Amino acid sequence: MANRRPQVAPTAGRRESIDPLERAIRPPANESPEERERRLRAEEEARRISHTIDRMLREDDKERRRKKVVKILLLGQSESGKSTTLKQFQLLHTPAAFHAERLAWRFVIYLNLVRSIRRILEAIAPEPDTNGLDELDDIDSNETATIVIIGNGRFSSSIPGYENYCRRLAPLFELEQRLMRQLTDPEEPDELEATHLPSSSSSHQHRHPPKAEGYGSFTPMHRAPAVSMSDPTRSPPRITIPPGMSSSPTSPVATSPGAEPTVSTRKNWRKAFALGRNQSPKNAHSGELHGWWEDPHDPVHVLNRCAPTMSELWRDPRVRQRLAEKRIRLEESSGFYLDEIDRVTAKMYFPKDEDVLRARLKTNGVIEHVFSLPKNNEYRGVEWRIYDVGGAQSQRHAWAPYFEDVNAIIFLAPISAFDQTLAEDPTVNRLEDSLMLWTSVVSNKLLAQVNIILFLNKCDLLKRKLESGVRLSHHMISYKDRPNDYESIANYFRRKFGWVHHSYTPNKARECYVHFTSVTDTMRTHVIITNVRDIILTGNLKSSSLM
Repeated sequence: MANRRPQVAPTAGRRESIDPLERAIRPPANESPEERERRLRAEEEARRISHTIDRMLREDDKERRRKKVVKILLLGQSESGKSTTLKQFQLLHTPAAFHAERLAWRFVIYLNLVRSIRRILEAIAPEPDTNGLDELDDIDSNETATIVIIGNGRFSSSIPGYENYCRRLAPLFELEQRLMRQLTDPEEPDELEATHLPSSSSSHQHRHPPKAEGYGSFTPMHRAPAVSMSDPTRSPPRITIPPGMSSSPTSPVATSPGAEPTVSTRKNWRKAFALGRNQSPKNAHSGELHGWWEDPHDPVHVLNRCAPTMSELWRDPRVRQRLAEKRIRLEESSGFYLDEIDRVTAKMYFPKDEDVLRARLKTNGVIEHVFSLPKNNEYRGVEWRIYDVGGAQSQRHAWAPYFEDVNAIIFLAPISAFDQTLAEDPTVNRLEDSLMLWTSVVSNKLLAQVNIILFLNKCDLLKRKLESGVRLSHHMISYKDRPNDYESIANYFRRKFGWVHHSYTPNKARECYVHFTSVTDTMRTHVIITNVRDIILTGNLKSSSLM
């Protein structure tokens, strides 16, 4: 049977189609001369606006095509100096914005100081008498404590006065928890009063009104009840230190069971600690508000009251001896302010640039800083985008997406850490980890055409460590019996990292630029940053049509 085409039923009353646009713009019927004139004027104005928008879009497109963007990645292990390097870029190129954030960093500096004190107390804590551990069975397992001291003498400390130190410094640990909660609590409302900390009580959602007009207020501190060691009617007293950050035994940071406070880059903690909207007149010299230190609930008052005890603890020769025995060198860690306790805890203290550069706040995520050079600079018109990606082992998987279209990598290797282990893995030497990371970066084929700048960082700490008698050969057998002075060891590290680049790079024509750095040294670092900036713009990036 022959195939038959489907029959389409004819439509009744089919009409000729009319263009909807033509119908829409067709002049209305019975239009008067006055209406016609108004319509024509409106149409002319609409055409003028449309042409203006089209011209602006074309100009924006030309500007985007003309705009040059330089992308730089800061890579390295945790505490290698990446965040400090980023701050130095900010201080050099956007100083006004950097200075505007100094007040927010005040609270991070306070937290750094308190955690250093905690680390000392944990280091000098008494070792428990295993024969008396049965008496701890009645302690509530829900209580968060890393140290429990029973007042019957079963636990003894080789540091006389340890219990007294703990009792006198107890207010610091409540303050620490409140600062940490404000920094890390993702549920904290953004509209919270600027310098208002949550209460330490269970009903911390209750907010106290400001005590004075013009600046934010803190919720009152709740003092812990005094404990009498001689009262026979009381149950055996306990001195508890809430858990702090964790680390390896040879790391200069703390070793408590809890993790180091981590702030998500999605949370604007600077805004949380910024000044309130109702601002008092500013100090002409500092740019800070008058009177914020007059708030009786500001954290500075707790720190100021505890300052004499903190100084006494830090200067105690028996404490220093115990720290040395345990190879704990707090002065090598980020956020070290123990030598400046009186200044940092002064009631009218606000951070200097150097204080902000040294402040330590671990971030989870990627921090981006964007800046352009001044118009009178020969490299004007270039937009710089610098990315600080987390260096902890758990965050390194996030590096790869940023390798695309990157123009340069600044890799930071802290060469003073040759006798330390990773906080997240105490079995891995920090210098060995830096070398492995360096190898993976320079051997990556996706980065074959990318400029690589190596910062052999923390040279100031390396010098002090060598001067104190620490020998590199005890930690790196390959160094053998070479001289244990700074120049010899610095050059040894330079050759070692240079050999890795030469051996593993897929681009044998690529030059590796090496700088010995102490990125907390502002003057020297700014010179290095300027040199690096010029290298990036005048060197291999010419091939990327940036010049």
